[in-house]
Amino acid sequence: MQILVSGATGYIGKRLIPLLLNEGHTVICVVRDKERALNSFINHKNTIIAEADFLKTDTLINIPKQIDVAYYLIHSMSNSSSEFHSLE
Repeated sequence: MQILVSGATGYIGKRLIPLLLNEGHTVICVVRDKERALNSFINHKNTIIAEADFLKTDTLINIPKQIDVAYYLIHSMSNSSSEFHSLE
C-alpha cells in the first residue's frame, strides 16, 4: 500500500512511519525540508521523500498522486490566534 504521511518529521510522524514500514508499506513522507527528512528516513528503501509546504500551493505538485491512504499530521506553528482558523 502507498501511504502518505504529512508532518513526517514531527513527533507522531517519526513514530508512525517505522510502524508502517515494518508492515511492508511504501511511505511517502511529505516534509517542508527534504534535507532534514533525509537524516530520519534515508535508511529504508520503501520511503519516498516529497518536499512540499501546504501553505504554498505551488509546492503541492511535488506530492505523488498515487496514494492509497493519507495521514494528515501537520498543524500551524503560528503564534497568531487571529490567523489560526485560516492556516489550519
